[in-house]
Amino acid sequence: MIRIGIAGMGAAGRAFLPAFHAQSGFDLVAVADPLPAIREAMASEQGLATFDDLSSMLAGIQLDAVYLATPTDMHRIHAEMAIAAGKHVLVEKPVAVEIEETLSMVNAAQKAGVVLAVGHSHSYDLPIHKMRELIEGGALGRVRMINTMCFTDWVYRPRRPEELDVGLGGGVTFRQGAHQFDILRLLGGGMVKSVRATAFDWDATRSTVGAHVVYLQFENGTVGTAIYNGYGCFSSSELCGGVGEWGFNQPVEPGKMRHDFKNNSAEDELERKRRRAKNAITEIDTPFQPHFGLTIVSCEKGDIRQSPEGLYVYTENGCEEIKLSTETSPRYLVLSEFRDAILGVAKCLHDGRWGLSNLEICTAALESSNTGREVFLSHQVAVPTLSHHS
Repeated sequence: MIRIGIAGMGAAGRAFLPAFHAQSGFDLVAVADPLPAIREAMASEQGLATFDDLSSMLAGIQLDAVYLATPTDMHRIHAEMAIAAGKHVLVEKPVAVEIEETLSMVNAAQKAGVVLAVGHSHSYDLPIHKMRELIEGGALGRVRMINTMCFTDWVYRPRRPEELDVGLGGGVTFRQGAHQFDILRLLGGGMVKSVRATAFDWDATRSTVGAHVVYLQFENGTVGTAIYNGYGCFSSSELCGGVGEWGFNQPVEPGKMRHDFKNNSAEDELERKRRRAKNAITEIDTPFQPHFGLTIVSCEKGDIRQSPEGLYVYTENGCEEIKLSTETSPRYLVLSEFRDAILGVAKCLHDGRWGLSNLEICTAALESSNTGREVFLSHQVAVPTLSHHS
């Protein structure tokens, strides 16, 4: 059994709790968080040892691994602290803010002989995995283009200041684009040649990068686009049978979150944040597949997109629906890959270098938007075939 602790108990950290309890390979024994109320809740509700920071947790209890759900600008410091203590590290996306920080983390983990993994959980959504399986099977021919789009209220959800500060890894390109680029790379082969992009900040009352359009040119000739709009008027769940990111059918009243943000007090916003974090914990038991927006893969002989229960596959013979199980959450699969890498059962696809490749696209997209130029990449890694992944 792998003894693990969580550092940072915001929505991301809390959302992993059911997966840790369901994943038999891990024994969740401790959490570290600076807020006394969170530590008290974790001790009383989960029976966990609690600490006020990562260094205290590393010194105060025996651990084999650490999950870092701390602010992005702290990832390098915290990861290298855990690595120096000989712990395997699973870090929340994006892996860091700067390329150089990530390279330092990757080199530290390699030197210490520990696993560094990055939890890009939406590429573990079963429809995305099934898309990859169909692509690799070859019946639909080569992938020619992949388009993913997501319209949410991200900008107007309760946010810590650093979540909006692009210099600290905030804004939708770092925090949501990281998911999109991960999905595109997984389905497109991994090796992105260049990036063109435009990012937007169009609400001065909530200044941040709140939307983007990103064009990826893969070395194999595939192209991909990522569209994200976090300004809260339209929801892409309308394109996915009403199913949203957590796998629930939740009709969205157009513009409601944006309206609430402009009219609610700071106390109301804090309460909405607490409710959102609490709701995230139930994500492991959902009636539908999670939809991080709509992803459409266009191959030479057909197209694939998500359905509420799995995938639709379109060919000259018509449309076939492939239904997939909802019993296993994406976060469970994140932990399964992390566990298998620690035990030496299988290589970790979403390792530090994979996270570096995704971060490179985030930074290139913002650079392209600022300069108006195409940006060429140098830190990409290929997707191993499924037959060679284990």
